[in-house]
Amino acid sequence: MLASLNRNWWLFMVRGFAAVLFGAISLFMPGLTLAALVISFGVFAIVSGAATAYHAFNARHEQHDWWVQLMEGFVGVVAGILTLTWPDIASLGLLFFIAAWAISSGLLQIVTAFQLRKEIDNEWMLGISGLLSILFGLFIIRFPLGGVLAIASIIGIYAMAYGILMFALGWRYYDRQGQEQDDNVQTQQRAGGTA
Repeated sequence: MLASLNRNWWLFMVRGFAAVLFGAISLFMPGLTLAALVISFGVFAIVSGAATAYHAFNARHEQHDWWVQLMEGFVGVVAGILTLTWPDIASLGLLFFIAAWAISSGLLQIVTAFQLRKEIDNEWMLGISGLLSILFGLFIIRFPLGGVLAIASIIGIYAMAYGILMFALGWRYYDRQGQEQDDNVQTQQRAGGTA
């Protein structure tokens, strides 16, 4: 699993960038129309889900539980497609739709984080992003009457925090990939010197 994550570090950065972009639109354009917010969420969910599914599919030969990440990706893509297919859904329906996506995605991220802790230290960023997603979904369920536009800033803050965590995780895997390459070169040099 770790080798696959290191190889696909850029997918975390893509997810992070999409989340920060969605968050910035939600946070810094509070007068945004509902249709624009729906489209922004739909695109974010598809990009994030596709990146996750791509990684899971590429890791299927290396990790026995690759299907957990595939499910997370599938949920994201489906949520995005449904959101874009029915952009005129009521704001309350959109809120519950976003809440369901956030909670299910968060649960699957926490499962993945627990699996990673066996292979690498301090994989707390993925677990924290999953917990943040669950808390965000529960917040929406608890306070649904504010409407989508009224809580656009909360959506923006969540998305930006999530995106920053995903970007940081991608950067970490990028660093680990470089360290592994350096270690491999040193091992090859030592092996060549003893022959």
